[in-house]
Amino acid sequence: MKVSEFAALCGAKIVAGEGADREIKSGYTCDLLSHVMGKGVMDMAWITVQTHMNVVAVASLLDFSCVIIPEGITVDDTIIEKANEEEIAILLSDKNAYELVSVMNENGIPAAKK
Repeated sequence: MKVSEFAALCGAKIVAGEGADREIKSGYTCDLLSHVMGKGVMDMAWITVQTHMNVVAVASLLDFSCVIIPEGITVDDTIIEKANEEEIAILLSDKNAYELVSVMNENGIPAAKK
């Protein structure tokens, strides 16, 4: 499923990145960056409440398809600018992480496995 398709399914807004046409091959949710670095895989959609610059760095380093920020949390313009530079899509959603994972599961996006 493409990032743009997922955004439409869950009512998320794409606020950064050129990756709206990129495929989501798996999903993962975690807020501990070191854990995500150890478990993350290429083309993964990452759900996190973290909104600092290191989120973009981790997503770029591991070549994630997108980062999804749940619960109506917003991100600073500097994060959006950096995500645009790194071509990492950032989605903002009013849904919580559980609801977002449920949408992934219902639509055939598997859990990330390393």
